[in-house]
Amino acid sequence: MLSRKGIIPEEYVLTRLAEDVPDHARYRARERRARFVGKNGACNVAHKNIREQGRFLQDVFTTLVDLKWPHTLLIFTMSFLCSWLLFGMVWWLIAFAHGDLDHSTRLQRDPGEGAAGASAGFVPCVTSIHSFTSAFLFSIEVQVTIGFGGRMVTEECPAAILVLIVQNIVGLVINAIMLGCIFMKTSQAHRRAETLIFSKHAVIALREGKLCFMLRVGDLRKSMIISATIRMQVVKKTASLEGEVVVPLNQIDIQMENPVGGNSIFLVSPLIIYHVIDKNSPLYDISPLNLHHHEDLEIIVILEGVVETTGITTQARTSYLADEILWGQRFVPIVAEEDGRYSVDYSKFGNTVKVPTPSCTARQLEEDKSIMDTMPLSPKGTIRKRSVKLKPRFTIS
Repeated sequence: MLSRKGIIPEEYVLTRLAEDVPDHARYRARERRARFVGKNGACNVAHKNIREQGRFLQDVFTTLVDLKWPHTLLIFTMSFLCSWLLFGMVWWLIAFAHGDLDHSTRLQRDPGEGAAGASAGFVPCVTSIHSFTSAFLFSIEVQVTIGFGGRMVTEECPAAILVLIVQNIVGLVINAIMLGCIFMKTSQAHRRAETLIFSKHAVIALREGKLCFMLRVGDLRKSMIISATIRMQVVKKTASLEGEVVVPLNQIDIQMENPVGGNSIFLVSPLIIYHVIDKNSPLYDISPLNLHHHEDLEIIVILEGVVETTGITTQARTSYLADEILWGQRFVPIVAEEDGRYSVDYSKFGNTVKVPTPSCTARQLEEDKSIMDTMPLSPKGTIRKRSVKLKPRFTIS
């Protein structure tokens, strides 16, 4: 079986692929500021000192779904096993109280006819129960509705009929909860998010004469994400004007543009999502000198949509720190027209090329228009088109 590292290029990051981060990258990540959202989309927030733990038990189903697979399978197995043992004990007590387990008691009820007469005159609550093992087997037959036919409830004991009804209802409830929990864990929305990919780095370059923050997003599956929307937020530490209340995580929404327009995207092929850095942008005063690992800057990207095949809403997340933003570069084209259809080369998903870009902030670029006059224009990227030889439909003789 091929490893993920062998089939996934290093230029882009799967939203849930945390294990592919090399050890030296993890070591460098400890030296710089802590991330709010990891590259794999996981939120780097630890919840401590939660005193009201009982709130989790009020929503048992969600708690079971959020558990890890070993814990879920353990609870799944123990719920059935404990219910079988509990009702097996109840059936054994009913048989013991009625005298089904005492052979001498059955003989005393009809002593004149011997063993044959005792068998004919004595009616047990449940037939063929002689020990706790047989009572346990009968409990499994009742709850799982196997019905081997060797044991059955008689009309001799009303309590046995009541226990039969209760065990069937309890068994249906356990089946509904545990099977629903297993189904929800296997069809969780974040599994679909593993095939939604973001570029490993973001870039800042000129587009239409303005500095733009750009990233690339794509979908590896053929089944589409319906009503896909994407939004970005800047997370940084701020303080109030009074200097007393410190807001450690101030989230600022930033306006973005995409080829379709608005926040909705048609993710049939990889798209470059960009944000124009203007006076309303929190990146208005960012320059190449600020893009280092000590800078207090993190840009979170959130992609949401509805899975076409299941109808479940999914969300993919990633983030870019200051040193993961490349200044003066842009993404290379990866969509080409080949044999009458478009093909995407994912091996170049995160590749970038250097382009002429002023080494100043967007504020300085807006205030001093003469900076653009000294910038050489770079050739525009075009979609590569391979020539295809077409056979003539007719010939002239």
